Amino acid sequence: MHQDAITLSAKLGTAAIVTSDPVLVEVLAYVSKRGPQARSAGLAFIDELRGDAGATSVRQTPELFDAGLDLYRSRLDKGYSLTDCMSMIVCRQRNVTQVLTHDHHFAQEGFEILL
Repeated sequence: MHQDAITLSAKLGTAAIVTSDPVLVEVLAYVSKRGPQARSAGLAFIDELRGDAGATSVRQTPELFDAGLDLYRSRLDKGYSLTDCMSMIVCRQRNVTQVLTHDHHFAQEGFEILL
């Protein structure tokens, strides 16, 4: 999966990248139990991403949290996480239709999955 993301990232070239604080929280949660080297790499990735002029990192606000919670509440039949829901809100607000993920939940909401 990681190699797929790297390969696709190279193909995308200068495409705009949009992420959000909740996604970055999940990145650090993922690496948190994998030792100091993985934690350091996770931090370096986030620092690089947030410093990239071609990338947008949307801050979590009370409004984003509430909108994500509303979507979560309306999809109780799905397995969406709250982070998924907030990400979907960000994508819709910014007219993002293609998502760099392997998560099929985004396809269920009409997004094109790139992994």
